[in-house]
Formats: sequence, C-alpha cells, structure tokens
Amino acid sequence: MRHRAAAGRVLLLTLVLLLLAPAQARAAGYRYWSFWDRTGDGWAYATEGPSTARPSDGDVQGFRFAVSEDSSDADRPRGAASFGAICARTPAKSGLKRVALVIDFGTPADAPSGETPPATRLACARVSPDATTAEALASVAKPLRYDTNALLCAIAGYPRTGCGEQISSGGATAPKKPGTDEGTEKATGEEDDGGPALGLIAGGAVVAALAAAAVVQARRRGNG
Repeated sequence: MRHRAAAGRVLLLTLVLLLLAPAQARAAGYRYWSFWDRTGDGWAYATEGPSTARPSDGDVQGFRFAVSEDSSDADRPRGAASFGAICARTPAKSGLKRVALVIDFGTPADAPSGETPPATRLACARVSPDATTAEALASVAKPLRYDTNALLCAIAGYPRTGCGEQISSGGATAPKKPGTDEGTEKATGEEDDGGPALGLIAGGAVVAALAAAAVVQARRRGNG
C-alpha cells in the first residue's frame, strides 16, 4: 500500500511539473513596430519589410507599436484606414504616387518605461513611383531610427530607446530581437532561437529525473 501511494504521488508530481514547464519557459513577447498592408476592409501582416516593399499609388499601409508574441497575435493598426480620407488633402501629381500611412504608436501598457505613446498619426506620402515604404514613411514621420541590423526601431522618434527587445512574463526586458531584417520583423517565435523549445526539453528532463528519483526512493521504503 505504501508503495502504491508513493507511486501515485510521483505521478501527480510529474503531471504538475509538465503543466507548469511550458508556462515558465514561454516569454510574453517582443516590443517592436509591426508592418501591415491594408487589404479590403482589414489588415494583413506584411510579407516583406518596408525597406523592400514598393507600394502602388493608392495603397494603404500601417505600422503598429506593441508587445506581441508572434505575427498571428500582433496588434493591428487602429483608426481610419481609407485612402480617400487620408489623402483627401494631398492632390495627385504627375510623376509621383501617393501612399496612405496609418502610424499607431500603441497603448501606454505597451510603452517602454517612462514613455507615453503619441496619438495615432494618419499621413499621405507623395513620393517617386519607385519609392519603398520606408522612403514614404521617412517623408512624413521623421526621425526614423534603425539598429545595426536594419531593424526599424523608432518612428517619429518613438520610442526614444530600445529596439525589438524581448519582454518576459514579469515585464522585464531581455536583449533579444524578433528578427534581423526590418522587413520580415519576426515577432518572437519565428526567429527560431531555441528558447521555448529548449525550455520544454529542459523541463522534461527535470521531470524525468525527479520522477525516477521518487520511484527509487519509494521502492527503497517499500523494501525497508
């Protein structure tokens, strides 16, 4: 009976640790500027970055500053996103194209410590036909800030510091970035740095070791 009770406790401990390991290994996400394309009545996460994307005349594109785990849960730009409304006061001009931009600086909850996000900005960039989104953005929202890997860090000077840092579940930051290319802007897990996976493997190893030790101890007690 004592052996069966000990084995039951081992099984319970194993299940608890297996449930807790993923939650402990998982980070909350990254704080960064995500890049979006307006498609119909909604936003789609851009498939290439602003430094390589070349929008057409009449396109609407957006940027959103927030903390997100990956592209599937990234916060979309807020506010009106109609080309007609955003570019109503910017008349067409021969030899140039117009690109409507929605720049959402996010919420206070996602802001770095000591900073307050500005209000969402709507801008109509009138640029050369071959201009990239980055060039269109620079024409209406300077200063822009990039890191050494060309990751877009700040728009219109916001935020003042930081660039794609990882935010732990406790709110602390770690020096990891969602990607090395400003275009893809991988929002956490897509840059396979092994973090969550290694955490799960390590957690499993600990569980196995603890379970084995408990079984041995229970058998010794049963034989004693």
